Amino acid sequence: MQIEDFELLSKILKERSGLVITQDKSYLLETRLMPIARKHNLATLGDLCNRLRTEKPLELLEDITEAMTTNESLFFRDTKPFTQLKETVLPKLLEMRAASRHIRIWCAACSTGQEPYSLAMLLKEDAQKFAGWRIEIIASDISNEVLDKAKKGFYSQFEVQRGLPITLLMKYFKQIGDKWQLDNAIRSMVQFRHFNLLDPPAILGRFDIVFCRNVLIYFDAPTKKRVLEAIARQMASDGTLFLGAAETVLGITEKFKRFDDKQGIYMLNN
Repeated sequence: MQIEDFELLSKILKERSGLVITQDKSYLLETRLMPIARKHNLATLGDLCNRLRTEKPLELLEDITEAMTTNESLFFRDTKPFTQLKETVLPKLLEMRAASRHIRIWCAACSTGQEPYSLAMLLKEDAQKFAGWRIEIIASDISNEVLDKAKKGFYSQFEVQRGLPITLLMKYFKQIGDKWQLDNAIRSMVQFRHFNLLDPPAILGRFDIVFCRNVLIYFDAPTKKRVLEAIARQMASDGTLFLGAAETVLGITEKFKRFDDKQGIYMLNN
């Protein structure tokens, strides 16, 4: 790939999604964007870049962004955050929200839906505790393609084998051909929204719990700070933020501090 083409594509991705592509990851551009070039009747990535230099058609820009920001997801990823949510965070919220009986959860960069659906199943398994409560799960992503898949709730055998306990598979999924479809009762617990983390999240409302896991690793430090501080403005004063195992707020923003000294969980530094 020509260096000027790499610089053009990486600049577009940074501006549109916050994604930072380094020179050593240029192979990802070639792998993921050649199908986009063919879709737009362009023979090479060079032709695609030339089109961008002269026209910048919105559909092409959107296809490029979607192709590069689609990341893998799996059910109950890393396990520990879901255990901490169930055993530590939710019991505190049940006490603190006893008057309103209302909890709002945001799954940012939800990809194909495994994370929000894991939360929904976790809550469903403890349904007695939440009887009479209104619990909203808002799941957002920049990619319309993955949101469409998430809404349908269809997963391959490979996808349901990754992190999903067999008991929950048999309880909440129905096999249709070579796919598994999640029960409508679980799907109806999640509201999917198209949202770019670089945009102000005020339109999504305020949240008691935010899952923003395994997305900040793709941003540079200024973008991480911008995103984290925007999230902080949308959190309840006693809200909780979950980040990925390789992510931290340390050295990026002072808006958060560790939750009960637990790794990967943060609360507002009021």
